[in-house]
Amino acid sequence: MVTIEEFKQEHMRDLYSISVATGHMGGDASHLYINPELMGLIYSAPYAVLQPSLVLLALDEQGVAGFALGVLDTASWEDRLEQEWWPALRAKYPDPSTPLVSEWTPDQRRAHMIHHPARVPQEIRRPYPAHLHVNLLPRIQGTGVGPRLLQAWLEHAELHNTQGVHVGVNRHNERAIRFWDRAGFAQLALMNPEPGRTVWMGKNLVSRHGKSPWG
Repeated sequence: MVTIEEFKQEHMRDLYSISVATGHMGGDASHLYINPELMGLIYSAPYAVLQPSLVLLALDEQGVAGFALGVLDTASWEDRLEQEWWPALRAKYPDPSTPLVSEWTPDQRRAHMIHHPARVPQEIRRPYPAHLHVNLLPRIQGTGVGPRLLQAWLEHAELHNTQGVHVGVNRHNERAIRFWDRAGFAQLALMNPEPGRTVWMGKNLVSRHGKSPWG
């Protein structure tokens, strides 16, 4: 049986391990990195440290098997990361010195992201200001936990009158794109698209009133 629970600091290491275990188009990326913590430092840990009330966990008999985490205002979040999260990491992980991207290791690519975080295009975050990530270990993928976890997070966002939410998906991760499509997220077109791996998808939300089912 899988339960959905609020995040507790004792589960921080689980966020790191799940981030790298699902970091290669939904599959294990640990073999790619010298420092397996880099994925978590970018994609999960800042949420748990700076916005823990918006982190949900899926737990089974073996422990934490997945998470949903995000924020309600992406623009403010990006500003906050610039002030409170990236500076310490930039001091610890140097920006790659070679300009040839093709020569970078996976660790160097992540270090570059720390020094040069890409902001979500304004035409995405204006109508869909919230964003989230949902990551599940293989043992609970395809069991219906993903939709449950996502719905619990969205219900909380709706309680805060969030008008819309977006996700950025690797265009080569067809399984993830199908997941978000089934959840009602539509692919969003940019007026001036840039070449890259990200597919932007968004969903309008309806405001709800009442008590969040998870706090």
